[in-house]
Amino acid sequence: MADENLSGEAVEGTPETTDEPSLFGSLLAPRYLVGLLGVVLFAVLPFVGVSTTQLLVLIGALYFGLFAMSWDTVSGYTGEISFGHAIFFAVGGYTSALLNLGHGVTPTLSIPAGVVIAAVAGVLIGVPALRLRGPYLSLVTLVAPLILLQVFIVYGGIFGGELGLSSPASLVTADEFELVVVANYYIALGLFLAVMLGLLLLMRSGLGSVLTAIREDEDAVAAAGLDVAKFKVFAFVLSAAVGGLAGAMFVHTPVGSPQPSQLLGLIVSIEVLIAAILGGMGTIVGAGLGGVFFYFTNDLLNQQDATIPLVDVGINEASLLLFALLAMVIVYFLPQGIFPWAIRTGRRGLRRARGGETVATDGGRDADGAATTDDTTNPIEQTAERYRRALDALNDRFDGGDDE
Repeated sequence: MADENLSGEAVEGTPETTDEPSLFGSLLAPRYLVGLLGVVLFAVLPFVGVSTTQLLVLIGALYFGLFAMSWDTVSGYTGEISFGHAIFFAVGGYTSALLNLGHGVTPTLSIPAGVVIAAVAGVLIGVPALRLRGPYLSLVTLVAPLILLQVFIVYGGIFGGELGLSSPASLVTADEFELVVVANYYIALGLFLAVMLGLLLLMRSGLGSVLTAIREDEDAVAAAGLDVAKFKVFAFVLSAAVGGLAGAMFVHTPVGSPQPSQLLGLIVSIEVLIAAILGGMGTIVGAGLGGVFFYFTNDLLNQQDATIPLVDVGINEASLLLFALLAMVIVYFLPQGIFPWAIRTGRRGLRRARGGETVATDGGRDADGAATTDDTTNPIEQTAERYRRALDALNDRFDGGDDE
């Protein structure tokens, strides 16, 4: 399982050792030290010359990273691809905004309400779709945001139509705008880290193993006597709740607002998918960092006034196209994503520096369980194989019907 390899846990075929590291020793592992260094760097950014404008971008990036982790919880682990995950981002954001603007509910109460309503939406969509085998969830989630957008337009008096609603109350109020921005930044960073830690602990438990096994071989999980649909629905509802939390928090920041273009557009669902795959599908950390990287880089490209030579098109006009091309290159050379590649490259580098074994002796995996060749099946390939089998089954069913 991809996530187990990244965690450094023993995998099948790997010799077990009797010298188990202590908890303190595990926390001193290089990958955790690098992660801790990253947290410290994010924490000191407001004090090292980062401008208020850049902090605003980072606030949006952290909430988009949170949204990417919610997508990864269901699609990265179970292989059930959600093509319209923005619906939960929008349900959480609009619920909180409507309660605040229309009924005077404070953000401390309207945000949890947005999370609950997003989870309910996850139940309504996930229960019927995930009890069927095949790409039904993908089809349903592809259509659901379009339906919700039409509801927003038809009932424009309530939802504000295509222009959306006015900004609800801010999470933080202060006399100086800079203080508001800094406070919002730390709230976003704290929530981002807390959700990442919570999801990581959950996915490193037995639940995560079952979800990953479903992605790899759903029939084997069912043969073991486990209710596959129950686990998939749980992951989907959890994912919807986290996505709703991201949307509900986002609309109360200085950079977010309850508008379809920010919360519900088809492009939002595509962007979160690209971000999670770039960072590392089925890793949580990779998806979260991929979301931050995507949002920040996309905003950076949008601010460029330079023109692309030969085609005479501004970089800011073609920012999404450029990022999509970059994503294709990265996926082609690093199909498992940037984060898993960085972890494995770091391990090999450390082993070489320590003079340890660098050649695989167990059929392609090193002592940490990390793949030493590029032919290891990754989550994208496993998901593609699941869809190929589902389409083959549908084709066989239609062919059988024709023969009859």
